[in-house]
Amino acid sequence: MRSGKSHKDENFPVASWIIHPRHRALILAFYNFVRTGDDVADHATLPAQEKLDKLDLLEAELLGKGDTQPEAVTLRKAFAERGMSPKHAQDLLNAFRLDVTKLRYENWDEVIDYCSLSAMPVGRFMLDVHGEDRSTWAASDAICAALQINNHLQDCGKDYRDLNRVYIPRDALAASGATVEMLGEARSTPALFKCLQALARRTETLLHEGRSLPGEIRDTRFALEVCVIDAFADKIVNLLKVRDPLSENVHLSKAQMAGVALSAMAGGLFRRVTGQMPRPASTGRVI
Repeated sequence: MRSGKSHKDENFPVASWIIHPRHRALILAFYNFVRTGDDVADHATLPAQEKLDKLDLLEAELLGKGDTQPEAVTLRKAFAERGMSPKHAQDLLNAFRLDVTKLRYENWDEVIDYCSLSAMPVGRFMLDVHGEDRSTWAASDAICAALQINNHLQDCGKDYRDLNRVYIPRDALAASGATVEMLGEARSTPALFKCLQALARRTETLLHEGRSLPGEIRDTRFALEVCVIDAFADKIVNLLKVRDPLSENVHLSKAQMAGVALSAMAGGLFRRVTGQMPRPASTGRVI
């Protein structure tokens, strides 16, 4: 049931060489487990109940009830070695269950609630792996939600055509005079493009809310990886503000990602050394 997609195909680095080697095996075990669950939920032909049964099996074996699912067994053992809870992985399984059962979202708050299961646990897991304080979770949640919504906007046409799944809120579509069916066209209508641009700008605000995260993280290597992730997200949201995801490229090439990564690392290291990292936002968070 795997899609063939690996950690090298994501919009952000996963257990890259920036991260200390002692953490990479656990992070990859977590990724492989999550990727398996995601691929089950996104399978084009598997009946909904079979998807839910498969997700239940992954969770059961993650909790020690069986040894037939290698991704679950590997992650279970990795968690045991580090004395970590499986909660973040379980939250993601709940997001995948929503992917099977919930095909429409009414408003921004519902999308953020989905992100609290589908994206925020990933950031929290990474912070826990590095022993960071839970005070970092707020900024991490904002960045992770932005990453998820970027992905929703990038893939809005494909999600609708292939899975009849729409993360674009109904009220945002209505406010721009757009309809769900417009997502099936070869290019966005002016009304749909207006809607998608407005959501991209709102996502950009989320990124600003999380900009203090690298400065809140004690582990320098992890902080630099977050700088890279944030830079990727920033580039993508800027593409989404001006390009139509139905008809134009809104993804970064490998060469672009490499250039952005090097620049982000250099800038992040300079700001860290000189004490110029952004401080936590004092205003209320968008999420």
